[in-house]
Amino acid sequence: MSSQDIPEENENLPAEQEAHGAVSVADDKNPFADPGLPPHEHRVQDIDEVAARRSERVVAFLFTLSMLATVAFIASYVAVPHDKAIFVFPIGHINALNFALGLTLGVALFSIGAGAVHWARTLMSDEEMVDERHPISAPAEVREKVFDDWKAGAKESAIGRRKLIRNTMLGALTLVPLSGVVLLRDLGPLPGTKLRHTMWKKGLLLVNMNTNEPLRPSDIAVGSLTFAKPDGLEEDDHEFQTEIAKAALMIVRLQPEDIKDKRELEWSHEGIVAYSKICTHVGCPISLYEQQTHHVLCPCHQSTFDLSDGARVIFGPAGHALPQLRIAVNDEGYLEAQGDFEEPVGPAFWERG
Repeated sequence: MSSQDIPEENENLPAEQEAHGAVSVADDKNPFADPGLPPHEHRVQDIDEVAARRSERVVAFLFTLSMLATVAFIASYVAVPHDKAIFVFPIGHINALNFALGLTLGVALFSIGAGAVHWARTLMSDEEMVDERHPISAPAEVREKVFDDWKAGAKESAIGRRKLIRNTMLGALTLVPLSGVVLLRDLGPLPGTKLRHTMWKKGLLLVNMNTNEPLRPSDIAVGSLTFAKPDGLEEDDHEFQTEIAKAALMIVRLQPEDIKDKRELEWSHEGIVAYSKICTHVGCPISLYEQQTHHVLCPCHQSTFDLSDGARVIFGPAGHALPQLRIAVNDEGYLEAQGDFEEPVGPAFWERG
């Protein structure tokens, strides 16, 4: 309520009652009585230094707990395997790393908040103050009052006198950002060479993704598209999704005379070529094949590759050709790999040479 809104009959109220805007008696014009602010009641910490010290230790404990939780977050991120699963009642089996990171970061942030709230409710001044509204552009005396109030608030918070709270709070606020800094670790070279290698190796059979049976040349007709995986990789394996994302193959049989690229022809068997199924744009699985043109199309962003010419990019945002897997036929008549891909599969990454 601004000063212009105060009824004329209230202009002559006592100074204390006017400051509170209180109307203690209801009348026709003011049907709702305003009792004003209740009298201030001192907390036990205001009159008992022992209780104040106890609250100080509680706040310091919460800030210290936040620091320990932040250290535990960093330790969990480094030490807990990303593929480890644990049983947590009543949730069930969950990823141990996700659980550890969520728990420790949650405790770190909650402890800072709880410590700040407990500090404000038990040790900082809790007297309610009423002040009149004023224009946004504060005059010099108001600015001076604001600074005085800020200094008074800093003094009442006891941040200078209660050094234990101040130091533990600063420690907690300093350590918490490290949780985010540690996450930058994965931008570095820690993945090592795992992005450059797949399960494929010399002598490993090509297995049909649909029938789960090893492939023979006779199983692949000219113009057909077949998807394959490495022998021994099963869908119920814990690492299935990680490995198939790099090792998935698409196999196409062309007429040998239609193959334009010399190396592609050498790495094929009777016109059967095996290429990575993973698009080199953002890693989508390629699944569309044009029999007449020998083009394969990624359904995500329409990158198009020519399988008769080394799977080079002829359209779309993909940056490089699909990697080819060298294949042959073993003594039992099954198609097998002659090694791993000679270049990383999927999208480019910043360390790729």
